[in-house]
Amino acid sequence: MLAPRSGSFQAVLSYDGILRCQDIDNRIPKREAVRSSPCSSVPSVVYDFDFSPVSVRNDPPAGVILPPMKAKGLTPILNVSDIAASFAWFEKWDWRKCWDWGTPATFGAVGSGECEIFLCQGAQGGRGRGANTTTFQQDGDEQADKGSWMSVWVDDVDEVHTQCVAAGLEITFPPTDMPWNVREMHLRHPDGHVFRVSRGNERD
Repeated sequence: MLAPRSGSFQAVLSYDGILRCQDIDNRIPKREAVRSSPCSSVPSVVYDFDFSPVSVRNDPPAGVILPPMKAKGLTPILNVSDIAASFAWFEKWDWRKCWDWGTPATFGAVGSGECEIFLCQGAQGGRGRGANTTTFQQDGDEQADKGSWMSVWVDDVDEVHTQCVAAGLEITFPPTDMPWNVREMHLRHPDGHVFRVSRGNERD
């Protein structure tokens, strides 16, 4: 952090990965910090900042366009009532336990292929199985569950369906060709999380 005294400096963000700060008033020590950037050919962007002991103004000047944020990954977190039972449930349709945290464990992850889902016992989101026994079959039946819905994309929906039925898992919607050109089925976790197991159909 900069010293808490009044002054101004200019920050030049050059895409060699260095944020260089030039003291305009010659009263603030020069600073530099490493910043990563994949864009080595993009021109530098210049920012001016004013600092005082009680306030900081760090908005870029009008007309300066900041590089867009690019997400590196996305991992859903499911609130579960029993993390050990949830690990076992996911294993019944070929997800693997990746890791857990705590003694006893209250947080962990399951994975399949390159996909991962975090599990948190008793927190970080909602949960709750509805009284409905179906989804996408009766008016409002997709609104009763209080957990999360997510799509899982697979090579063969019918094969997953056969495996889930054999394992005694709850299917709320059988494999069906949908008008949006996807074949999907719905699988419900005991805590009311619904998985739309899907595969895109080839267009005619």
